[in-house]
Amino acid sequence: MVIDMQNDFIDGALGTKRAERILPAVAAKIAEYKNNGNDVIFTRDTHYENYPETLEGRNLPVPHCIENTPGHDISSLLDTIGCEIINKNTFGSLALAELAAAKKYDEIELCGLCTDICVVSNALILRAALPDTEIKLDASCCAGVTEESHEAALATMRMCQISVYGANG
Repeated sequence: MVIDMQNDFIDGALGTKRAERILPAVAAKIAEYKNNGNDVIFTRDTHYENYPETLEGRNLPVPHCIENTPGHDISSLLDTIGCEIINKNTFGSLALAELAAAKKYDEIELCGLCTDICVVSNALILRAALPDTEIKLDASCCAGVTEESHEAALATMRMCQISVYGANG
């Protein structure tokens, strides 16, 4: 599951050098999964023109991932062909957990942006919905808003029995 690898989080409105640095590793991971016949599912943070009026918009007054803008798009460096894409308008996606439950996955691996907001939110929702499913996270394919908050999110996920590996894992 590739969380929110969108232009606005990579080099757009909320982009960071950390996000840019993980892009090649995420692309390689997607290729590996697809080459092995595994499903790859993407999420997209999705907001609308009324973003400044929403609770999130009042707390984070930087319009981003507005539907039908280039910032909403998943990076063109990532292969989305044949993949499901789930739009979500908040940090975590119940639809993603429902899809994973319906597909009866034995194992789920997460990567993407931002470790400390949307990745950890989705990891914890998946953990709650699928208590017997192995959930893994490759820290080398994730980036947080800051290095400190990235590390805090990794620690939180470890405490909730999500297997964290990779750089800083």
